[in-house]
Amino acid sequence: MSKRPIVRLILRRLLGAATMAVAVLPLGALPAHAERLKDLASIQGVRQNQLIGYGLVVGLDGSGDQTTQTPFTVQSVVSMLQQLGVNLPPGATLQLKNVAAVMVTSSLPAFSQPGQTLDVTVSSMGNAKSLRGGTLLMTPLKGADGQIYGMAQGNVLVGGVGAAAGGASKVVNHLSVGRISAGATVERAVASSLGQGDVVNLELKDTDFSTASKVVDAINKKFGAQTATALDGRVIRVHAPINAGERVSFIGELESLSVTPALMNAKVILNARTGSVVMNQAVTLESCAVAHGNLSVTINTDAQVSQPAALAAGQTVVVQTAQIDIKKDAGQLQLLKAGASLAEVVKALNSIGATPQDLLAILQAMKASGALRAELEII
Repeated sequence: MSKRPIVRLILRRLLGAATMAVAVLPLGALPAHAERLKDLASIQGVRQNQLIGYGLVVGLDGSGDQTTQTPFTVQSVVSMLQQLGVNLPPGATLQLKNVAAVMVTSSLPAFSQPGQTLDVTVSSMGNAKSLRGGTLLMTPLKGADGQIYGMAQGNVLVGGVGAAAGGASKVVNHLSVGRISAGATVERAVASSLGQGDVVNLELKDTDFSTASKVVDAINKKFGAQTATALDGRVIRVHAPINAGERVSFIGELESLSVTPALMNAKVILNARTGSVVMNQAVTLESCAVAHGNLSVTINTDAQVSQPAALAAGQTVVVQTAQIDIKKDAGQLQLLKAGASLAEVVKALNSIGATPQDLLAILQAMKASGALRAELEII
């Protein structure tokens, strides 16, 4: 046999192995994902303000507040009528079925100017059955300082429906909350400190010294040295142009800057109400042994009819018979191997065979023993 085919075969195998190695290596060390700076931080002073107001919704089809149980609705109607020049006789009793007292809420975005419109949410505060088909009367919207920043009025849109007949009722979605698109008009602007001085402060959404350092390095690399300085793990001071037009252009480029954030702290979120367990990628697990057993209690109630014999003076009685069953599953001691990645931690926890509600207690015990390398947060 010639040596040339053997040499060619060896070269093909070597090239194939090299190709596989090149294809597999990136899978072991995936590059971190870069994010825009606007997704990691916000500009200090650029924020929205909450607005709230009290108003009346009229035109309801008999589904309004019961005036005997909500006297504030009657007081509001009387006060409104007096302002419109209608004086009710003393001692008059109003039986209102088409009026509901509501709270109107909205958010005033940053840099909003008078004349712009806002979406508002209308929520019943009495015992109105539905706000469907109602109209919100002019309602002033106030901020935390008590000043009026908007006026709301319009037709309430409720994304639900309800019906009742013969003692039976059916409700789809929520009927006591509605929304009015562009239902409020801005009447007052909020002063902003963005255009004052030659400094703009960035606030990271999550406090992290490593991420703050990376943001500073990226800004200085883009706009020059000493442009950004980290004050702490959240606030970063950036020197910006004084001119308004140049400042806006500078902030636009600043927000579009790509930064690779640092890996977050290991954390496990436990929801005690729903039994949900969420953990991030940095969670690790040390070797430990876990034994878990379930205790279940089952109660069954059967209704039996006891009927007297014919021509007897007794009465037919329904007797409730209860049967209680307690079952305890034996828990076996299982060894959980150390996991250096999230996939290994999930695999180890699934091997226990516990329900999400049981995992709440198991994870707390593992954290107390030092086997779980993560911060537990219960919500």
